[in-house]
Amino acid sequence: MYDLLILNAMIIDGTSSPWFYGDIGIVGEKISAIGDLKRCKARKIIDVKGLFACPGFVDIHSHSDFHTLVDNKCESKIRQGVTTEVIGNCGYSLAPLLGEALEESRKSHFELYGIEAGWQTVEEYLQALERSRPSVNYAMLVGHGAIRKSVMGYEKRDPTEEELSRMKKLLDQAMKQGAFGMSTGLIYSPGSFAKTGEIIELCKVVAKRNGIYTTHMRSESEYLEESVLESIEIGEKSKVSVQISHHKACGRKYFGKVNKTLEMIKEARSRGIDVTCDVYPYTATATDLDAILPDWVHEGGIQKLIERLKDKNIREKIKKQIDPVQKAMSGYENLYITYTFTEKNKQFQGKSIAEISKILNKDPLDTAFDLIVEEKSKVGMMRFAMDEEDVKKVISSPFSMIGSDGSALSVDGVLSHGHPHPRNFGTFPRVIARYVKEFKVITLEQAIYKMTSFPARRVGIFNRGIIRPKMAADIVIFDFDKIQDLATYENPKHYPQGIIHVIVNGEPTIFETEHTKARAGKILRKS
Repeated sequence: MYDLLILNAMIIDGTSSPWFYGDIGIVGEKISAIGDLKRCKARKIIDVKGLFACPGFVDIHSHSDFHTLVDNKCESKIRQGVTTEVIGNCGYSLAPLLGEALEESRKSHFELYGIEAGWQTVEEYLQALERSRPSVNYAMLVGHGAIRKSVMGYEKRDPTEEELSRMKKLLDQAMKQGAFGMSTGLIYSPGSFAKTGEIIELCKVVAKRNGIYTTHMRSESEYLEESVLESIEIGEKSKVSVQISHHKACGRKYFGKVNKTLEMIKEARSRGIDVTCDVYPYTATATDLDAILPDWVHEGGIQKLIERLKDKNIREKIKKQIDPVQKAMSGYENLYITYTFTEKNKQFQGKSIAEISKILNKDPLDTAFDLIVEEKSKVGMMRFAMDEEDVKKVISSPFSMIGSDGSALSVDGVLSHGHPHPRNFGTFPRVIARYVKEFKVITLEQAIYKMTSFPARRVGIFNRGIIRPKMAADIVIFDFDKIQDLATYENPKHYPQGIIHVIVNGEPTIFETEHTKARAGKILRKS
């Protein structure tokens, strides 16, 4: 007797092998059998004739670190077919938190969501996630920024031997408590203050624990090649597995550079250095608006940053430094505001800096700086800066997998605020609809592999991502003819179509396109 029986599926098993017809029997949280099971009995039967069944999608690059504590239905991810999210990316994680890092996190999340982030260790944070009973599984990376901030605050200098030792101990403790590796955000403070040697020393700790190192590199434009070289050097000298996050080239002047960087990855792998990358299927980026500011402006934390922006002389100095950079990247007409938290500035969500500047009759950079000051740095941006041909090139690379670089949002409630990047709602269906069906740069089986077993294995999750007996029963059932992302840049808060059923640990969580309110997600820990 099976608990759940899926009949008449076209099974794509996640290995990139061709699809095949079969039935899937599930007992408890695991797949029990695959084959002709039509004569078998089950407590629940779903006939999916004409539909594909594949492993649940593994979002290797997610930022839902706090979102499931706010809304555990994880709507915008589960409705895409995502059953596992890897959080703690770009150097940002919600543990470990000590000293200045703890106080900043407590204040920030209480102001945003009314929830106090009072934990300090990875174990305490993972326990908080478990208590939230999310609809999807979570695996965590520990952010280098969180570790550095816990030990050194926002000081722009090398760590002392004692400080580096403390960072190593925090990292080692985090991995003992279940983190799968470490991430860096080398354009974000305080991670941007770290030199290569510091990262190598910390990655040696990760390597000893068989973890992964993921990196938002120092540059994705002018110094893209140098940044890839740094990532390869870190892997070579620390012996850690390296994952280059959301690989791309930003700025028209730099279009085509991914051809060289993908060759660099290939060459590094030929020398025994384990380097891969992830990519999202869009030509617009998104991050916080204060990321446009030079490194030195961030020194000392948010309050110091705001003080500098209020100083007219310093402001003019910043303008001279970054104006050429912003124009080379995409210009102010292509830089949009995605979210603000004051009522005064909500009118600007979805508008470009160029548009807002005309409304306010201000210089574009003064407009951006004033928004950062008024919003206390809690203001987001989206920038159209990438080339579709580059996106195709990276997606079709054998070294790439898919990550959304988004969060679990909703079309209503507190997680529906702002004008977010559509990747939060449409990444995984878009890969199939656009890059498999429309552009035909990869096959359906390759796309599923890049969204399931490849990222699962890359992180170190070995019981998910493949449809096989004894594997966790995370399964997506979709209509190939109808699958389509509906979230657009103009109207981003739309769930996709064509995702019919999503099963998480044996529990139907999306059934006939609707959320069942099941919360069967697990908090995964590295063994």
